Amino acid sequence: MSILLYGATGYTGKLIARMARQTGVSVTLAGRNAAKLQSLAAETGFDHTAIDLGDDAGLADLVGRHDVVLHIAGPFSRTARPMVEACLAQGKHYLDITGEIAVFEAHRALDARAREAGVMLMSGVGFDIVPSDCLALHLKQRMPAATRLTLAMQGMGQMSHGTGKTAIEAIDRGTAVRRGGEITFLSATPRRTFRFGNRQVDCVGVSWGDVATAWYTAGIPDIAVYFEATKGLEQLVGLPGLVRWLLATPPGQAFLRRQIDKLPEGPDPEAQKTQTTQILGIVEDADGNEMRALLTTPGGYHLTALTALRIAREVDGGRFAPGTHNPAEVFGADFITTFEGCALTDPA
Repeated sequence: MSILLYGATGYTGKLIARMARQTGVSVTLAGRNAAKLQSLAAETGFDHTAIDLGDDAGLADLVGRHDVVLHIAGPFSRTARPMVEACLAQGKHYLDITGEIAVFEAHRALDARAREAGVMLMSGVGFDIVPSDCLALHLKQRMPAATRLTLAMQGMGQMSHGTGKTAIEAIDRGTAVRRGGEITFLSATPRRTFRFGNRQVDCVGVSWGDVATAWYTAGIPDIAVYFEATKGLEQLVGLPGLVRWLLATPPGQAFLRRQIDKLPEGPDPEAQKTQTTQILGIVEDADGNEMRALLTTPGGYHLTALTALRIAREVDGGRFAPGTHNPAEVFGADFITTFEGCALTDPA
């Protein structure tokens, strides 16, 4: 095995490193903070290298000594490009766990370069977007003429520091949706109520990665994503426009990052294993016909560790397609159901 885990000392990186040790998968730990890396290396027994993404020569050398890079250090809007460029230059496969629409689109634009280099670029190998990508393809296969995809998620739980810092970057951009194959941003936050089993759940629209990726996986031109309207999300959605603008400025972003750092690093890892998250998928065709499917998964961060590590192993073992791809494009719609705690049902 030749897997480089960059960003290993963050909340999710540590989950993946510990799961790798528990399951007998060998990885090299890497990141910026030498002291934190040494501590994690002592715990897991893995080799480690401290390196900054701005060190082009050092990064090229490190990437060149591995076959697959699993990039965990966000926000990916700032960290993905140097790692992707190193992978393309060195002919190595690149994976990350981003949920950022702009990053998905940027990497899709690199498809020709990745094919020429004979490597695969695959973003979103965690909770965003493995389960929802598989769900989108499953629904497309059930309704090939689908023109609209709606995804609704409930039971998401607490965010990690990394997720929170990524989310605040888009605080003033509106809600992303795809219409007629093009991504657009709505100034007014969409709202809908969805039925999860016997429960009606109020939800609000969010700029989730599938707005970008499901277009490529399933070829559906109209896409929207909703989250359960929790108290915290409602507070964020309810911020006045001027406040959003102020919080999007460099001082505002610095303030929000400090507030995030005061919170727990992330949810309890053991609780993540038993937490239940549900993703409802709805497709419609031009005649108004509708089909639904419900996907149940464990907590998002636990699932991210499971899917990211599995995909890294699969790619390292030779299962890949040169170019830029989403998880379901390469591993299929049923891939998500091979993980413990995941179940897909098609309600009548």
